[in-house]
Amino acid sequence: MMDVILSPSEPGEMMKKSLEEIAREDGRYGPGALKFVYEGLGYTVKNVTGEPRHVTGQTLCEGLRKLALDKYGRLAMLALNSWGLKTTGDFGEIVFTLIKHEWMSAQPTDSIDDFNNVYDFKTVFKDQFEF
Repeated sequence: MMDVILSPSEPGEMMKKSLEEIAREDGRYGPGALKFVYEGLGYTVKNVTGEPRHVTGQTLCEGLRKLALDKYGRLAMLALNSWGLKTTGDFGEIVFTLIKHEWMSAQPTDSIDDFNNVYDFKTVFKDQFEF
């Protein structure tokens, strides 16, 4: 599997569309999903990789898992599902939508497939809380 390397767009670049506009036009995910994934990139760089600016698709999925549990705890799966997020593949779909709209950037060799089946939502967001 190839590494997906992502970085936020350079500061000061003009944003063509807001995350809300992108979500509305795309129609697959709620605006909260796009905000969550975008926020998750910064969270991952700060709390998971320790490397400035670049993360792989798999590492971003891990950062998003941690962020969801930090923010929502037992309600993480419910929150993610409410925005249309049901698999790590959905994270990849959003990342590549954000790349298209210049909210994130990637290397030419990056593949959306690096986000497929990184983990199962039910396993990481629900089963761990069952007694």
